[in-house]
Amino acid sequence: MSLGRARSRRRGMIMGAAISSSRAKKAAASQQAQSTPQPATQEDPSIAQLKQLAELKDQGILTQEEFDAKKKQILGI
Repeated sequence: MSLGRARSRRRGMIMGAAISSSRAKKAAASQQAQSTPQPATQEDPSIAQLKQLAELKDQGILTQEEFDAKKKQILGI
């Protein structure tokens, strides 16, 4: 497997894990919301996901272009 394909595959696996983690957090937050009142300062899930993607970009796992594309998708731009 070429180095480019290996990196692309790795990024895909990491993005899949990040998305899965984000969905699990949303589900847990939804269950918690049903049982306890939410504080007024709770962070929007899309902001948390953007922060997570920014960390991946800072670690060199995502390129700036990949980050920008995913950010536009999350924000619906």
